[in-house]
Amino acid sequence: MHGSVPPGTPCWTDLATPELADARRFYPELFGWTAHVAPEPDAQGYTTFRCGGRAVAGAGPPAAPGQVPIWSTYVATDDADLLTGRVTAAGGRVFVPPFEVFDQGRMAVFSDPAGAVLSVWQPMAMPGAELFGTPGAMAWNELVTPDPEGAKAFYELVFGWHPEEQPMDGPYTGWRLGERIVAGMMPPLGDGFPAEMPAYWTVYFAVDDADATADRAVRLGGEVLVPPRDSPAGRHAALRDPQGALFSVVALAPG
Repeated sequence: MHGSVPPGTPCWTDLATPELADARRFYPELFGWTAHVAPEPDAQGYTTFRCGGRAVAGAGPPAAPGQVPIWSTYVATDDADLLTGRVTAAGGRVFVPPFEVFDQGRMAVFSDPAGAVLSVWQPMAMPGAELFGTPGAMAWNELVTPDPEGAKAFYELVFGWHPEEQPMDGPYTGWRLGERIVAGMMPPLGDGFPAEMPAYWTVYFAVDDADATADRAVRLGGEVLVPPRDSPAGRHAALRDPQGALFSVVALAPG
C-alpha cells in the first residue's frame, strides 16, 4: 500500500512516554484531538490521536525503561531494509533494525552521526498521517544540529535530500526532495539548550494562534521553552509537555 506522502517525506509522528494516560489528557485538551486506544493487548495501549476524525499523531510507551519522553519523526520509505543499509554506510547508527508493526507497516529507528534520532515507516495497512499543515496536524519537521555540514552529507546519502539555504532570520537550510522542501535544519539557538545535548529532530504542529496555545500548554501543566516569535514561516513557539517531551507549534503564515 502506498503511504500518504512520497518516500523521503515525513509521514508520521508519535510520542514515547511513560505517562500515556496523561498524554491522552494533555494533548486532546491542547489541540482538540480525540484519543483512540488500540484494542490489541500486544499494542501496549498505543494511542492514535485524531483531528476531525483523521489520524494525525500517535503515542505509546517507551521502547526501553528510563528512555526520556520524546516525539519522533517518521520518514516514509518503500524499503526500510535498504534504507537502514544506507544509514550504516553513511556513518549513522541503527538502534532498531526493521521490523513489522502488526499489519500496519515496517519501521526502523536510527540516528545520524551527530546523534539525532529518526524513524522510517514503510507503510502497509497504515499509510501515515491523514492530515498535514492544518491546525491540529503536523506541519513541519526540523533537525537542530551542531554539525550542519555532516548532516548535509548524511541525509543526501540516505534520503537523496538536497540542502538549500532559506531566507530566515539566521542560518537555515531547507531539505529539497524533487519539487518540495520536505524538512528543515538549523544550528542550536540561545541558552535554553545545553551545549552537550546531541542533535535532535523536532516536530511542529500547526495551530490557529501560537500565543494562545502556549498559554494553554502552561495551564495544562506544560512549559514554554521558547516564547512565541515571528519568522517568515509563521509565529512559532517551543513547548514541553508535563513529562518533558519537546515539541513546537506554529501558526503558519499565509501561503
